[in-house]
Amino acid sequence: MLDTRLYHHLVTWLGQWPTKQALQVVGFEKRLRPAWDGALRPAVGIGAPEGVLLSVPPQRVETVRALADLPMPDLLDKLPGAVGYDGWRASGAVFRWTTAPAPLADAGEWVAFDDPAVPGWLHPFGGEVLIARDDEGRYLAGVGIKRHDQYGHELAVGTEVAARGQGLARRLVAQAARRILDEGAVPTYLHDAENLASAKVAAAAGFPDLGWTGYGVFGPEGR
Repeated sequence: MLDTRLYHHLVTWLGQWPTKQALQVVGFEKRLRPAWDGALRPAVGIGAPEGVLLSVPPQRVETVRALADLPMPDLLDKLPGAVGYDGWRASGAVFRWTTAPAPLADAGEWVAFDDPAVPGWLHPFGGEVLIARDDEGRYLAGVGIKRHDQYGHELAVGTEVAARGQGLARRLVAQAARRILDEGAVPTYLHDAENLASAKVAAAAGFPDLGWTGYGVFGPEGR
């Protein structure tokens, strides 16, 4: 049975869930509004074992549906243009979530995103971020939260090169996931299928790979 928080997140994020079709395209006004970081995401989708649901601007539904018979790599190649953003890119990533993070020891502390110890890559997340520091107070690793909606919060983690291999990332991800669950949302985690290091972090933190995929159209600013 699908977790209630995940269900509400997908409905709120995509406009509809579940899908029973190989590819279902739905129009959703939210695709016309800025996402968690202020950037547009003119197409967002989730692929589950039973099918793929793509959420696009309402006026672009029929154009995207016309691509439905294409293999997914070809559809993704044409998707930016189909939603009105030629020159942007579409990609897929492994989509994971958890309601039972691994029972790893906490590794960091929550601080304001603009704290002097927080590196620039964490600033766009806003609010509080989770960071680990060494004995001298120097930043080692951190987690930011993409607050897509009140039900689903996506984690992003980064570790300084010199601090890798110590298990910090998995501990921070599990720690952040526990806080998100305590606040009533579901923690999610996306990573490129070829990023084996990120996959190992996710699995070790209690985010299993259940064969789901997240899709999106992104501008030059990235993911």
